[in-house]
Order: sequence, then structure tokens, then C-alpha cells
Amino acid sequence: MVHQQFNRVFDLLTAYKSFQKEDLFNKKRDGEWKNYSSASTLENIQTLALGLLELQVKPGDKIAIISGNRPAWNFVDFAVQIIGGVTVPMYPTITIEDYAYIFKDAEVKYIFCENEELYLKVKEASKGNKQIKGVYTFDPVADVEMWTAVKELGEGKDAAVLQPLMDAVKPSDLLTLIYTSGTTGRPKGVMLTHHNIVSNIKALIRGKFFDLYASDRALSFLPLCHIYERTDVYMYMYYGVAVYYAESMETIADNIKEVKPAMFATVPRLLEKVYDKILAKGNELTGIKRTLFFGALEFGLQYDPMEKLGLLDSLKLAFYRKVIFSKWREALGGSVRLIASGSAALQPRLSRVFWAAGIPVSEGYGLTETSPVISVSRVNPPDFKVGCVGSLVDSIELKIAEDGEICVKGDSVMVGYYKNPEATAEAIDPEGWFHTGDIGMMVDGKYLKITDRKKEIFKTSGGKYVAPQLVENKLKESAFIEQCMVVGEGQKFPSALIIPEFNALQVWADQQELSIKGPEALIKNPKVFAKIEQEVLETMASVAKYEQVKKFVLLPRLFTVADGEITPTLKLKRKAIYAKHEKAILGLYE
Repeated sequence: MVHQQFNRVFDLLTAYKSFQKEDLFNKKRDGEWKNYSSASTLENIQTLALGLLELQVKPGDKIAIISGNRPAWNFVDFAVQIIGGVTVPMYPTITIEDYAYIFKDAEVKYIFCENEELYLKVKEASKGNKQIKGVYTFDPVADVEMWTAVKELGEGKDAAVLQPLMDAVKPSDLLTLIYTSGTTGRPKGVMLTHHNIVSNIKALIRGKFFDLYASDRALSFLPLCHIYERTDVYMYMYYGVAVYYAESMETIADNIKEVKPAMFATVPRLLEKVYDKILAKGNELTGIKRTLFFGALEFGLQYDPMEKLGLLDSLKLAFYRKVIFSKWREALGGSVRLIASGSAALQPRLSRVFWAAGIPVSEGYGLTETSPVISVSRVNPPDFKVGCVGSLVDSIELKIAEDGEICVKGDSVMVGYYKNPEATAEAIDPEGWFHTGDIGMMVDGKYLKITDRKKEIFKTSGGKYVAPQLVENKLKESAFIEQCMVVGEGQKFPSALIIPEFNALQVWADQQELSIKGPEALIKNPKVFAKIEQEVLETMASVAKYEQVKKFVLLPRLFTVADGEITPTLKLKRKAIYAKHEKAILGLYE
């Protein structure tokens, strides 16, 4: 474990000089896990840094990384850091136009990208940009130099030249530029310093939010280009935890079983999918097994880990954990002590049922601009409230503005937006408060609750304010609804665009002996429409009358990043979606 006196992110590496770990960073290749020890990690970083110096990379130069998670991502990140450079991580899923804009705006000098597909996008986006000196790939691509070519430039060079460069890096120096896609307009470059991120990691450690040991493994699959996973990986390094990168989003279930992680970070959508799969298997059961499964589920959906159970309920919980929930834990590798959930609201029922299963879920809240953690739920011992996003980390001060907006200040709040003083002034007021754009409240004086996005609340013609996210989360409690967007600005009542969970819907249709296959046919079937209508009615029962969705349109395919309908962090681009489906939406009010 690193001593708490680290002040720059790369100080995390100092422990590895004497720390013998055989599997610090790990990635599966051709069916085998390729392990990088602490010694080989240090060697890769130092040699790569020396290679970058040979390429004339200077302190303050911007180096872009566009790739899925892999050890080489970390090698480039740290190599750039120790020579005083600035990393510009980007999502592999954004458009060529966005790449071109960021390369230019950030004044990127070199680019490291994953594979041929990304190389071709980068090549197109770099046309006419004289500042870009070179592009390297992580995977072999014909006639393109790999990242190892930079490493080769540094081989045999004296590593002693790195120390003065490291000594010159101040905690207040820029570490990274992260461009937030935002739900509107051009991406903005969030400037985060070493101090911003280090203060966030230290606050998590001081607050004992995570119960981790050097013998633990963590599985990583959320994108490293986002500050949420990146700060988590830095934190794993602090504790000496081995980091295993999932092969892809499709292989997570298999990788979890192989790696048996103590912890992983996720987004609610993934937990919803895990739950839906478990539910689908439960629906296939018959007789006593079915009775026990749904008994456990019903118990779990009402469970609150913060409330003391009576003797009967304690016995029930122990029984269900042994007979039913143990299989859930096995499916998650059997060693999970903590799942961190962030980036969007977690449905309270999921929190309850996973905790009942003996799988602690820690819900947290933060933004790229706050490095990212503002609040998080403690799990050992449990100290949180279901439906809230935990308690504040001690590096953050919080106030709720008159209109309900959450405002924060503190060491982990960004310096500002790169070359964008107008946007910075809009986000950080003269008193230094960063305005998050989220509406929230404190519960019991210590737990933060998010109620909506400030700019997304709309008003019906009856003068009632509707918070769409809350209604959308209720709709998504149905196992038959995968995505949705609630609309109704200036209208008599809220309506929704709904994309069904087509796997579950197809199973249901087969059970009803409806001879229809595929999304297009399913959404046109009156019986399917009636089924979704029933689901909407049931989920809306606990919502205020003026917030209830009265009508909806079924869509045959998911909102995607590629179509400009959601951001890479899965937030809805409401204006773009509305514009695409305006005719259908207005038709609901005729």
C-alpha cells in the first residue's frame, strides 16, 4: 500500500519499486490471461516515457488515448504523467467530427489508439491538422507503428533523466483533459490537476468507503477514458489490488466467474440486466423451486440493510441466502464484497434485493468536473439510505441553492474548462461554487438524494412540474422496458417513447403462442401493445397523478451513441431524440 503522502497521481508508482506483485494489470488475449507484474509495469512505463522524450514530448504537451481498457492504456497514462505531459483520453465510440474538434481544441501532439477501426477514424479526423506528429496503435495494423515502437526508442536510455522531470511536476499541474460529451453542444475539456484527483482518492481512503486488500482482485470494464473508472483504478493501485480488464461488455459474466473479483464498478443498467436475467431464469422454474425463488425475491425487494430484522425475518434471510441467493453470489464469482454503482440513478428495489442476496451495492454520485466522487455509500459497516447516493466525501463542501440545485466546492473540483472561460464562469460562480445542474436534497442531515436534472424538468399545461428522470426510472422497473424518454412540455399530460426489452418480450410472446418474431413485428402487435400498457399502468401506480405517463409510442431499436441519441455515459440527448420522433410524439396529443 502507498503511504498517504502521495501528492501527484504517479506517486502511486513509488510503492511498486519494492512491491512484488505478479498480476498488477491483466488482460485476456487469445483465451489466456496476460499478466503484468509490478516490476514489468514500472519497466514499461519508464521505457515508454524515455521513448516519448526521444519524440520531443515536453511538459504540458497533450497526448490522446483512444482505446478500450488494457494495461497499455495505463502504461501510456503514467509515461505521459512522469514527464509532465497531459493525457487526453477519449471514448472509442464518439464521432469523427468530435475527434477532429478535440484534437484541434486540445492541441494534441501524439495519439495512441486501439485498432484498425479506430486508426481509420483517427486518420480521417486528423486530416489537415499540422499539430499531430504521430499516431500509434495498441493492436497490430498494417503499415502503422505500434506503441511498442515508442518504447523501443527509449530502450537503453538512462532512466535517471526522468527523476528531474518528475520532481518538476507540481500537484497543481494539469494531469488530464477530459472532454465531456454533454447532452447539447460541443464537447468541453474538463481540466483536472494531480491535486484534484489525489484529493478525491485520499478522501475515499480517509472515509473508509472501500474495504480492499492487496490480496484482492478487481474487474474493470467501464471505460478508463471516463474519470469514474480511472479514479477507481488509481484507488485499486493505492491498495495494491490486482486489476483485471474484461475482454468486452459481452464477456463480463464469464470474466467475473474467472476473476472472482472482490470489487467492481458498474452502471445501474448493467445491474438491471443481471437482475432481469436472474428473473428470466426464475420464471422457468416450477413447483417448490419456483415458490422458493419468488419468496426470496419478494423478501429481497422489501429488504433494508439499515433496519434491524426481527427473529423470524432474520431466519428467513439466512434461509434464502443459503438456498437461493448463494447462486446469485456464485454467478458474480463468489468473492464480491462491494459493487460500486454510479453515473445514473439506481432503482431502490435493485439496491434492496442485491443487499438481501449478500451482495453490497454502494451507490455514489459525482461528475467529471469533480474528479469524480461527491458522495458515496459506506458498506462496511453499512451506513447509507436506500434511494440516496451516500454521504459526502470530506474533500467536498455542499450547499443546496434556492432552486434546489446541488452546488459544491473543494479540492477535487476542476480548474475550469480548457480555453472556455465563458463555460467556466457559467459553471463556477464568483464564490467558487460549482453548479452541478442536478437537483437534490439532504436526507436525515447526512445522505444526499438526487431528484432530477435542472434543465430537464418540464411543465405541463396544467402548471405542474414533472421530473422526467424519476418517471423514467419507475417505467424501467418493468422487466419489459429497456429504454424510455418521458415528454410533455406544455401538454396536458406526460407521454413516453418506449423501447421494450425485446428478449423478455419475445419470451412472453412465445408463451402466449403469438407467432411473431423480431422487434418490428412485436411492436405492431395489439396484444404486445396491451402488455406494455399494463406494465406502464403498474409502474405508474406509485407516481403522482400529474406525473403519470398516459400514452406512449413503441420504438423498434435502442437509442445509441452512434446515432447521436445518448452520450457515451448513457445520458439521453433529449432534444435530438425529440426532434427525430416529434411527429409521433405530437400524434399522441391529437
